[in-house]
Amino acid sequence: MSPREVVIVGYGMAGARLADEIRRRDPIAERVRLTVLGAEKHAAYNRVLLSAVVAGGMSAESVRLHDDEWAARHNIDLRLGVDVTRIDRGKRCVELADGSTVDYDALVLATGANPWIPPVEGLEAGPGVVAFRSLDDCAKILDAARFGAPVAVLGGGLLGLEAARGLAGRGNQVTVVHPLGHVMERQLDPAAGHVLARQLTDMGVTFKFGATAARYLPGDGLKLDDGTLVPADLVVVAAGVRAETALAADAGLDVDMGILVDDVLRTSDGRIHALGDCARHPGAPAGLIQPAWEQAEVLADVLTGTNAAARYRGTTAVTRLKARGIDLAALGETQLDAGTPDVEVLTFNDPTGGRYGKLVVRENRVTGAILLGLPDAAASITQFHDRGTPLPEDRLSVLLGRALAGGATPAASPADLPAAAVICRCNNVTKGRLIEAWKAGATDTPALARATRATTGCGGCTDTVGGIANWLAAQ
Repeated sequence: MSPREVVIVGYGMAGARLADEIRRRDPIAERVRLTVLGAEKHAAYNRVLLSAVVAGGMSAESVRLHDDEWAARHNIDLRLGVDVTRIDRGKRCVELADGSTVDYDALVLATGANPWIPPVEGLEAGPGVVAFRSLDDCAKILDAARFGAPVAVLGGGLLGLEAARGLAGRGNQVTVVHPLGHVMERQLDPAAGHVLARQLTDMGVTFKFGATAARYLPGDGLKLDDGTLVPADLVVVAAGVRAETALAADAGLDVDMGILVDDVLRTSDGRIHALGDCARHPGAPAGLIQPAWEQAEVLADVLTGTNAAARYRGTTAVTRLKARGIDLAALGETQLDAGTPDVEVLTFNDPTGGRYGKLVVRENRVTGAILLGLPDAAASITQFHDRGTPLPEDRLSVLLGRALAGGATPAASPADLPAAAVICRCNNVTKGRLIEAWKAGATDTPALARATRATTGCGGCTDTVGGIANWLAAQ
């Protein structure tokens, strides 16, 4: 039987991971002949780490997901800088801007999301205005943001704060304009938001809360609705994204704030699938990479026939802020307070020390947490949450990171983490898997990353993986 023709439209993090997963299951293309169509001219890169590129901590080259020989090595027809203009469902092909077509037996849409530009007078992408989303955007920001220049960031969400911290660290005068009363309101309660803003203020970031941009004045800055002028040589727009659904909608697929998919990532056309930021599944949190990579595993199973029973049931994701000098994790139910029936809510607030902790407990199990400046607690509480382990009676010990899931004795050493402890949530890599890779010859952090993919998602586990590597080296 000849291989199926599978075409992936999109070579971002979701599309690239799906291609990897397909070739893991079908390394010599016996079952799937694979074509990947990418709109950008770059090889796939880790979008999650773009803030580190802006901050100067990583180079553009270091966030690449694939080298130049990846496609040839894995028997993949990779085409970069390609604009897909239409899906012809009847003929089962996609049309490209140059008039050519690519046939498919199964089509996967991994078209991602586009930045949303608020309807502000004079504000449009161009000189002096950059929507922070791509590697090209990073280059534009770094070209425009000369040392000491004033920069306005529109949006106090995750991406906006990462950009603001990175630019402030480079010596820019950064002002974040946010319409609500505290930052990261989707993930943080007001108290946590205020502690985080105080930390960022100490790092050189200024905030304008409860204000919206009314007009952009090139060369001057942003005029706010309260009449204030925010000086800015550069405006970085981080006001949210919208799923890229135009191709799907034009083809008559069901779309509602994303391409609607079922548990095998199938759209309303059985031959077309979607995953990542462009897809909408009821169990997938928006804007995070972990759901896309879990979806890629399921879809690779389905497309290669490796596991026809594979299903994507949803993701319980942890949101992490990737900003130098700040350790923040938020998961599950974060907005509940102590007055909520049948729920325990424990909080710890230390604004001066830049620490805030919140633990939400139902039936003796963690259902939500905010952990700012409490890295030990973040590690242990994530384990309690993921494994559904009952909590000890001393809740404060849990909130302060003095109790480990699974009954391990509290200590700083990696030796006290159980083998089943998930170290890298993005790729579901356990301590046990890292030990196996070490014994197989991956004896430093970069080698462990190549062998297990740990650290290659959001990067939040890099220090922990390094600690485990050092611990193993000392054995």
